[in-house]
Amino acid sequence: MNDSVQNFEAQNQAADWWRTEIIDMEPNKINFRGYPIEQLIGQISFVDMIWFMLTGAMPSKGEARLIEAALVAGVDHGPQAPSIAIARMAMTCGGSLNNALASAVNVLDDVHGGAGEQAMMLFQDIRWKVEQGLPMSEATREGLDKWRCEKGKIVPGFGHRFHTTDPRAPRLIGLVREAAGKGVVSGNIADIGAEIEKQLGESKSRNIPLNIDGATAVIFSELGLPAPLGRGLFCLSRSVGILAHAWEQQLQGGRNKGPLPKGWLWKYDGVPPRDFKSA
Repeated sequence: MNDSVQNFEAQNQAADWWRTEIIDMEPNKINFRGYPIEQLIGQISFVDMIWFMLTGAMPSKGEARLIEAALVAGVDHGPQAPSIAIARMAMTCGGSLNNALASAVNVLDDVHGGAGEQAMMLFQDIRWKVEQGLPMSEATREGLDKWRCEKGKIVPGFGHRFHTTDPRAPRLIGLVREAAGKGVVSGNIADIGAEIEKQLGESKSRNIPLNIDGATAVIFSELGLPAPLGRGLFCLSRSVGILAHAWEQQLQGGRNKGPLPKGWLWKYDGVPPRDFKSA
């Protein structure tokens, strides 16, 4: 086998190793899922592009409105959120904007940032039970019992440690109901969310309403996304707030801004002061 044949086979092997349906690119040509980029620029929105890149389909106007609403709603929740605080601290350590973004996004995990994905898993499990013929109330009860047994007592997407009613959630659900009325989505997941809220309220003897994570989980589930993409889209959304706070911190200045203001110290509850005696 001559060198040119070996080189050709090696290139084919490398091309197959990185095969993708997303982008076709060569000198003077960039196509996303078949469309030349120059035909997309100025013709579709960033939200359209996000959806198109993830799913391979352009969203309808109604779908795009829901996607955009979910992304707008999750942008920021203040410096008490670990991701935002970390971004600001990173900037005062001499970091760059990309450093701050990466540091912050890296903590959007199961506890801080993962509730939307988890709520989607719960909603979709209950929807499957309903599709198998269980009444909504029974499917929801079984779904909640299963979740608590496997994952613990906290039900993702409901209740909020700061808000008795998360102001973002009712607006998002209102948009879902409006879209369902126009046939954009079914509204079935919104019904499941309402039933979970009802059953949680009955079990706790107080209202535990849907929060931002639950509301965006309703939207993304209504639109047919698998649960892991719910977290991915939240990371995109929250990155806007992270960038804004990191930039603001850079403009404000400051060095080594830690989690406590100057003069505040942590509580020490270790061994009392003692003398070291050498052997």
